Amino acid sequence: MRSSTISSTHTLAGTGKRLNGTFWFQRPFFLSTVLAVFLISGCSHDSLKPTVESVYQKANTLFAQGDYAAALGQYEKLLAKAPKTVDRVLFEIGIIYTYPENNRKDYGRALEYFRKIIDEHPKSAYRRDSQMMMLQIQNVITKDNLIAEQRTQLDAYRRQIDARENEIIALRQRVGTLEQKVFELWTEPVDKVLIEKKERRLTLISNGEAIKIYKISLGGNPVGPKERQGDQKTPEGTYTIVSRNRHSDYHLSLRISYPNEKDVKRAKELGVSPGGDIMIHGMKNGCSWLGGVHTEIDWTNGCIAMTDKEIEEVSRLVHNGTLVEIKP
Repeated sequence: MRSSTISSTHTLAGTGKRLNGTFWFQRPFFLSTVLAVFLISGCSHDSLKPTVESVYQKANTLFAQGDYAAALGQYEKLLAKAPKTVDRVLFEIGIIYTYPENNRKDYGRALEYFRKIIDEHPKSAYRRDSQMMMLQIQNVITKDNLIAEQRTQLDAYRRQIDARENEIIALRQRVGTLEQKVFELWTEPVDKVLIEKKERRLTLISNGEAIKIYKISLGGNPVGPKERQGDQKTPEGTYTIVSRNRHSDYHLSLRISYPNEKDVKRAKELGVSPGGDIMIHGMKNGCSWLGGVHTEIDWTNGCIAMTDKEIEEVSRLVHNGTLVEIKP
């Protein structure tokens, strides 16, 4: 049977073993059950033969030790050896089969033993408590079945979600492939290169429409505008592409018109050189194998870095004189 949340205060006769918490159902009726077990146990042992009493004691000891299978074996023996207290034995067996710490608990078997008490021992002191036990076990089984059904339904929903997610992923891949094909057929030069430093994003814009977006790397000190030579900052402001170099140390590079008038004025006020040589470029020669991994860190001296394939695409559509806007 499936494991349940049932717990018990039942104490088998002579074991002194007690479960923490309340019995499954937290009902006063079970107190009478425990008292009845003790009373009947106390009376019945006086009339039992020594061999029968020793089996009871052994069963109780095994239960106290947590060997529930062995304890059940001893109680099964008592069904034949102790006919006068067979109802008590049946009840003890039913309790063991419902005991929370018994990893092999079996509510079906427990119901069988409680049913025997009700059907075959109408005058038993355990009859009423057996009826209550059966009612509560049925409630637990019903709840367990409901939980199992809900889990099955939940698993089905999860499988549906996973299938939909896989469909979405496949669709996105198809869209990406189609977009790339369309982009490769694009021949009109772009109007503007938009660089957003915070998002590490470069966007090619044509007639106000974004036609391709790239993930980029920046200077090693990316926050804030470039102020001086050697500060490893990427500029912020409006510039243009002024030239390109196909023999660059970084595969291919497009020079940006940094510094502009604003940059020169700021550097002059600070009494420093504004620096220069700010490019949009590919990977350092010999390092193209890094691919998109390079975007995990900002590694340039202030330039905007892309993969070799990406800078080739950008260079094809970005002509000299194209506007470059670099936002914080």
